[in-house]
Amino acid sequence: MRCQSLMEQRFSASKILLTNSCTSALEISAFLCDIDNESEVILPSYTFVSTANAFLMRGAKLRFVDIREDTLNMDERLIEPLLTPASKAIVPVHYAGISCNMDEIERIAKKNQLHIIEDAAQGVNAQYKSRFLGTMGSLGTFSFHETKNFICGEGGALIINDKTLIEKAEIIREKGTNRSQFFRGEIDKYTWVDVGSSYLPSDILAAFLYAQLENIDRITARRRHIYTQYLELLTPLTERGILRLPYVPDECTTNYHMFYILVKNEGVQKSLLQHLKDRGIHAVFHYVPLHTSPIGQSLGYRAGMLPVTERVSASLIRLPFYYELDDKTILRITSEIKTFFST
Repeated sequence: MRCQSLMEQRFSASKILLTNSCTSALEISAFLCDIDNESEVILPSYTFVSTANAFLMRGAKLRFVDIREDTLNMDERLIEPLLTPASKAIVPVHYAGISCNMDEIERIAKKNQLHIIEDAAQGVNAQYKSRFLGTMGSLGTFSFHETKNFICGEGGALIINDKTLIEKAEIIREKGTNRSQFFRGEIDKYTWVDVGSSYLPSDILAAFLYAQLENIDRITARRRHIYTQYLELLTPLTERGILRLPYVPDECTTNYHMFYILVKNEGVQKSLLQHLKDRGIHAVFHYVPLHTSPIGQSLGYRAGMLPVTERVSASLIRLPFYYELDDKTILRITSEIKTFFST
């Protein structure tokens, strides 16, 4: 409860429920929005599998949309052509802690009476026009996985911005029972009232997370420093046209979730990754596009259908990024990148 209250106050959220993962929060969202086998859900292909699985498990048809060249977020200009009478929800994924164009997505959703379910797994404490990511759609989701900014090993949260969904969300999270109402003293005993599952995190993980959230500003400041160091040291390579760096629109305030570079093509990507690996530097690619995966192909998608997504996947490299990363190591990493491109 303390974690939930802290986040509700910090992010000006109506209601936040801790879950055992962001995956669970997305699955609860699919239940709450009545997603079923007659529903279509619009989402990017350049995302983690949980974004898609939560809705595919409910039988929904997945409508993948390509991403923008600049922010690598879903291209809002491509959403409306995908809409059909079966469209039920739009799932914007805020990549790297940088917001999608929520003004346009909200306009489309309102016009077509669609739910917005924000996948803000990477966007905790980031903002769009002074609004925190996760608080703009009907629902939002956070991740506190060990790879995120604020961690507890495994954990997540569901942000409920539509107050009419709060009671049902509590029931689904509590295995289909009205146990939350019992603990608040609103009923004298609890029972099975709806479908649900075991989505609660352990008290130990919640306590670990609380300490992280208490230090949210300190953690963010440290990550800002790391991000800025990378930016300053690698900008000369962008000026030579060798690579691209992250782009943050003026209306967005990032949480400095990651730092990536975009190189010319897959050949350069593989060669640079190997160069760094040989020198003990753990840089990685990111997502394999969901539409080109075996499951994506079984749903009727093929390579070539989302060209920007495929091009980004074949050229993006995530650089090491963690709280304890020191300036000396950052200098070594960037020096090795410069060395690679000077040979």
